[in-house]
Amino acid sequence: MIKAIVTDIEGTTTSLSFVKDVLFPYARSHLAGYVQSHAQQSAVKALLDDVCTTVGKALTQEEIIAQLLVWLDNDEKITPLKSLQGLIWLDGYQQGAFTGHIYPDVPLAFRAWKAAGLELYIYSSGSVQAQMLLFGHTSYGDLTPLLSGYFDTHIGGKREPASYQAIADQIGLPAPCVLFLSDIKEELDAAQAAGFATICLCREGVLADVPGHKVVGSFAGIGG
Repeated sequence: MIKAIVTDIEGTTTSLSFVKDVLFPYARSHLAGYVQSHAQQSAVKALLDDVCTTVGKALTQEEIIAQLLVWLDNDEKITPLKSLQGLIWLDGYQQGAFTGHIYPDVPLAFRAWKAAGLELYIYSSGSVQAQMLLFGHTSYGDLTPLLSGYFDTHIGGKREPASYQAIADQIGLPAPCVLFLSDIKEELDAAQAAGFATICLCREGVLADVPGHKVVGSFAGIGG
């Protein structure tokens, strides 16, 4: 019996175009200025130190910025980059530069699932802070009260079965009691290998066959 639902963000609750055409360009255009203005703040300083640790050598501030931009342009799932993006997006949300895109079926499903007694979690390569910002600033209002927790790459990579077992352990449920939603087959395969139930979201066009996983076009096709 499913007792909790864990969902991906990009292509699942949120359009890929919002992340690609709004969030990423905003982070890129503001990254250098943000680092230069906030480098002495403890949280930012720790992230810049993490960049040096990741590459294995000391870097100047200019070299750190250059490295971050390379990672960003390559869409690397590097934790300090993702955390820094979250801080930059915080500024954007607070300044009203954009609101978080959510498919219209998502808040309806979230409320129905919550009312049915299911616990709802997010697992994304974007930082926990970025996740909370997106769901806290949607055109449907603040959806964070419906969510019980968030997971990012600190728990592990999304294509690694161990990450899903760690999530099950943290939320205190056997893996078969957790349903994972994503649009990426490799993520679904990893979750399934850990014992999760899985459903693939195919948001655009004709539903594609994804071997081993049920495929739906929206959250309305999932039930609760």
